[in-house]
Amino acid sequence: MLQTPIDYLKGVGPNRADLLRKELGIHTYQDLINLFPNRYLDRTQYYKINQLQRNSTEVQIVGEIISLKEVAQKRGKRLVAIFKDETGTMELVWFRGQKWIRESLKLKKPYVVFGKTNWFNGVFSMPHPDMEFLEEHEKNLRSAMQPIYPSTEKLTNKGITNRVINKIMQQLFIETKGRFQESLSENIISELKLISKSEAVFNIHFPKNQELLARAQFRLKFEELFYIQLQLILKNLIHKSKIKGLPFKFVGDNFNTFYNEHLPFELTNAQKRVLKEIRQDLGSKAQMNRLLQGDVGSGKTIVAFMSMLIALDNGFQACLMAPTEILSVQHYNSLLELSNKLNIRIKLLTGSSNTSERKEIHKLLENGELDILIGTHALLEDKVKFKNLGLAIIDEQHRFGVEQRSRLWKKGPSKSSHDETKKAPTPPHILVMTATPIPRTLAMSVYGDLDISVIDELPPGRQAIKTVHRFDKNRLNVFRFIRDEIEKGRQVYIVYPLIQESEKMDYKDLMDGYESIVRDFPMPKYQISIVHGKMKPADKDYEMQRFIKGETNIMVATTVIEVGVNVPNASVMVIESAERFGLSQLHQLRGRVGRGAEQSYCILMTSHKLSNDSKVRLETMTRTNDGFEIAEVDLRLRGPGDIMGTQQSGVLNLKIADLIKDKDILQSARYYAKKVLSIDPTLMAPEYKTILHTYQQLSKYKNIWNYIS
Repeated sequence: MLQTPIDYLKGVGPNRADLLRKELGIHTYQDLINLFPNRYLDRTQYYKINQLQRNSTEVQIVGEIISLKEVAQKRGKRLVAIFKDETGTMELVWFRGQKWIRESLKLKKPYVVFGKTNWFNGVFSMPHPDMEFLEEHEKNLRSAMQPIYPSTEKLTNKGITNRVINKIMQQLFIETKGRFQESLSENIISELKLISKSEAVFNIHFPKNQELLARAQFRLKFEELFYIQLQLILKNLIHKSKIKGLPFKFVGDNFNTFYNEHLPFELTNAQKRVLKEIRQDLGSKAQMNRLLQGDVGSGKTIVAFMSMLIALDNGFQACLMAPTEILSVQHYNSLLELSNKLNIRIKLLTGSSNTSERKEIHKLLENGELDILIGTHALLEDKVKFKNLGLAIIDEQHRFGVEQRSRLWKKGPSKSSHDETKKAPTPPHILVMTATPIPRTLAMSVYGDLDISVIDELPPGRQAIKTVHRFDKNRLNVFRFIRDEIEKGRQVYIVYPLIQESEKMDYKDLMDGYESIVRDFPMPKYQISIVHGKMKPADKDYEMQRFIKGETNIMVATTVIEVGVNVPNASVMVIESAERFGLSQLHQLRGRVGRGAEQSYCILMTSHKLSNDSKVRLETMTRTNDGFEIAEVDLRLRGPGDIMGTQQSGVLNLKIADLIKDKDILQSARYYAKKVLSIDPTLMAPEYKTILHTYQQLSKYKNIWNYIS
């Protein structure tokens, strides 16, 4: 019944059905039921015209129309009705759809009108009111809490008002008799004291009172999040049982020699814990699929390197893929340094690698002489063939699409090299790293099918970065402070925003800034590097290298340095127009300093004009260095879609739950989904019959399950 096309519902018809499909994605009865109201209006109170206040609130009034007229205006006409009750008159106004409205209005008949009032020239008016005849109003299936549904301008213009949607919703309840199949097991319902599915669906659309509305919302939010979590956890379980991993049976010479003799510093407890989790995955028979989160500077690289050594000890190759050339060069240099006392071969492959380098890399890879390959998207090219890739590490994975990651999978070793019948390759173990802390709620929803490891402590000897906010008028003091730091032998970053739409303007800002810095820090006493997106890679690299070697004191740059430049001697990060940056970007940029033992500083420069969101961002940055706390604030400000980036924004197309406000419900839903699957991973037990049935229906009719990467 619920899969019936919406065209067949009484009162809809082909034209309305077409609009509902295009505008709100409503194809079936089920979709209509899941069109949940945005908000509710308390329609228990009726106002008299002489009680209206000049505060533009929504009110309902009983009265009748005594006259109609058309009034010419700059563009077209507006339709004005004089509406009267026993205490006075007001105007009802329509700016569009006049012909249709004029034909449907009746004079001298009691109406209930509802809408926002405006006060203008001594008269109250109500534009585009909701209207119904008093007698219909009194006999309709209605609740004191009036639902307001999502809508679009097109729907309103075509006469599909909130009242129309309300009416077809009532019709749907008449046709289905308000009976909806239960979708949760009895023990979950009784443990959480949930109301039944039918009661919840009725009270979300026609709530009898505030309390029932709250219980209906809780029940439906829990259910939505429960099935998403069930799907993710099930996916992880299936992954582990079906996708066989390459067997890394032992930890051998490379790992042990490095750990016992060449480790540059003592690992933190967090690093040890994460390494242990990775070793357990690699030793199990399933393919590892783990997300490694660690704030900027928490030491993910060394964990990645030691994981690679386990792969080498078991006779496999490893690769590390980074989103930018700068970052891949950085990783290459760090790993080269870590491995210089071990007998292993590491190479770098990027878009800038020349043909002879590429040829050599391809040859060494295929005959197995190359142990570790680091690079950018260039690693995904078909020509890049490994002899036996056992571990693939992806850095800052949100910058790679799903398809790109799946191409790495296919580079694993084939099951049998001497067998004529080529078998599908065994996928390498996958470790995804990110320095962008992902709020717990988002990690549970978006990456719920990955196992998650977190490095949540900084290496010893690192001091917290001091962050301050300064207005443009304090610039001379800031420059004085920079001079003092340079006197002490430190280096400074000065970063300008880069926003795609206004590249010319940004370039001008950068060049103006560069010129004023050159004036204030003249040569030969000061040396300045400049790096921006319009430069050739070779020039960019040359400038970066000068700064890394300490030949320049100041690096003026756009956000190209957001990820991955590691200069321990740089102790000051000045961010110009900081109000134009998002929180996670500010946090990433701040992480470029504070990499040595000295006290480091981050100075956020802004103009005096700041929006409320900007104020919250700046206050958060100066208050805390904790990436996870910053990510939570960012999630609150921006919403989940933006944080995940476009390719994953479809992920959280939730109907009623809200990841930010419903954090506790999400945790509860995940707890129950885990509990159910730990008791019965196949959901075949009689008490889970309803859950299995609902899950199968969702998978059949909804494509919401295809979204998780």
